Amino acid sequence: MISADHKPIVVGVDGSDSALEAVRWAAREAGRRHARLRVVGVSGWMPTGRPGGPGLGTEYRELLQRQAHDCVAAGATAAEGAAAGVEVIEEVLTGSAIPRLVAEAEHAQLVVVGHRGLGGVTGLMVGSVAVGLVAHAGCPVVVVRGDEPGGQVRQEGPVVVGVDGSPNSEAALAFAFEAAAARRAPLMAVHAWQDVVPSAWLLLAKWPAVENAERQVLAERLAGWSEKFPQVHVQRVVTKDRPAHMLIQQSSIAQLVVVGSRGHGALVGLVLGSVGHALLHHAACPVAVVRPELTSGPR
Repeated sequence: MISADHKPIVVGVDGSDSALEAVRWAAREAGRRHARLRVVGVSGWMPTGRPGGPGLGTEYRELLQRQAHDCVAAGATAAEGAAAGVEVIEEVLTGSAIPRLVAEAEHAQLVVVGHRGLGGVTGLMVGSVAVGLVAHAGCPVVVVRGDEPGGQVRQEGPVVVGVDGSPNSEAALAFAFEAAAARRAPLMAVHAWQDVVPSAWLLLAKWPAVENAERQVLAERLAGWSEKFPQVHVQRVVTKDRPAHMLIQQSSIAQLVVVGSRGHGALVGLVLGSVGHALLHHAACPVAVVRPELTSGPR
């Protein structure tokens, strides 16, 4: 089992089917971690108009509050149905979804959202809330996706982790090994090396020599983690391919894909990277994005 701390898992809800699937996934994960689950809805009401003016602002605020409470109540019911015995806490917040969920992440071990919402002010959409969380959350973020829109989220298969050969992979490896151990699932470590080998070298070197060098890169990254988690069976995949393409392909058989982000950056797109963006939009299973500063390596 993943060793639990006192921090809860937080899941954002907006009333969409995608959010309810995220709640069910988060509830099962909370059960594995022996953690509390906070089901959080964000009412997007912002004060407008003049004091003493027409009552439309108050009525609209109350409507949004009722909708948010209904979303959270439905989420709590879904969580209890997915994982009996997990302590569920309901919370309705006011404001903008990204900063409120980022604030929740400061006191969470994991934040979970659906891959698309209802849209509008409070919709949890991949292009806004999920990417904003990945860029700024102080804990790993999981975006729950399935094989097809409205389909069930896969609960079997390997945990897949992308390894790029840099120290930034350590946080993703830590999360992936812990997830595989908790699920008693195999771990598939994928190192697609086409994008990281200089083209001049490719023209001069023999392909077997290049492939052997890349296999060594992966072996070195896995060594410490395999020693820490000897119970996890690891399948190593080294291939000449685009990383995003390979990971999306493997997501069709996986129950979870884990990737690292690039840490803090001036632009959100540069923080997440092209691989993370592609997975959030096209993976066939839940995607976990872990910032590099969230771990320092095997302990």
